[in-house]
Amino acid sequence: IEMKIFVRVKPNAKVNEVESVDGSHYAVRLKAVPMQGKANEALIALLALHLGIARSRIQMISGFSSRLKVIEIS
Repeated sequence: IEMKIFVRVKPNAKVNEVESVDGSHYAVRLKAVPMQGKANEALIALLALHLGIARSRIQMISGFSSRLKVIEIS
């Protein structure tokens, strides 16, 4: 099953938190700073934990340097 989810990221937050807006949209708060891909790595790790799947099944398609990201889950 391949599925796309849309994520709005807020870096430099006080807590790591995933909030489901609807079936395919999520708001994620990350403690990580948006430098050298640290926030993107933290996002993938947090989503994997939240969804209960392996990190390797999550791939960022677009939004590498944007707060709005498109993630593909295989």
